[in-house]
Amino acid sequence: MRNSGRLTQLIQALRCLPGVGPKSAQRMSLHLLQHNREGARLLAEALLGAVEHIGLCRLCRTLTEHEICRSCSDGTRDDSLLCIVESPAEVFALEQSTGFKGRFFVLNGRLSPLDGIGPEELRLDLLEQRLAQGVVEELILATNTTVEGEATAHFIAEMAKQHGIKTSRIAYGVPYGGELEYVDGTTLAHAFNGRRQLT
Repeated sequence: MRNSGRLTQLIQALRCLPGVGPKSAQRMSLHLLQHNREGARLLAEALLGAVEHIGLCRLCRTLTEHEICRSCSDGTRDDSLLCIVESPAEVFALEQSTGFKGRFFVLNGRLSPLDGIGPEELRLDLLEQRLAQGVVEELILATNTTVEGEATAHFIAEMAKQHGIKTSRIAYGVPYGGELEYVDGTTLAHAFNGRRQLT
């Protein structure tokens, strides 16, 4: 089938999604155009609205429509516990699975010198400022168990050590090389509750 310019553009645009290859993108495009044009219109409006109005929370760096997210605005949360995660998806996963009531800091990535991602890109300067305030008593490292995730956890643990802050790491249940957002809730809850202190 010879695709028109706009159809090709739509297929290419859908390929930016994780796990969507050329065939899947073509199938989605054709479905939307043939069977659900109203759904396509709603999807386009929702995407445009999200891109224009959702940014990063000034405090924790998760996705939000406001300067400060709902979690950071919640005065009932425990300021002494700070959990470090790599992405907003992991904030959702941990809150749903563990009932964690402390605070979060979202790295939006992990240290990867080969990809040009260092402490500046992860805004570890903001984390440093937060640790220096003397409110955080325990730092919970919930980065993924990839090589980069482990290196990131080690780097942050050293930072916390300079401020005399107890540091723990989620431990068992999460497979090495696994991504937290894909781990089932029960496994994630066990890993979170069984975190261990780093020396």
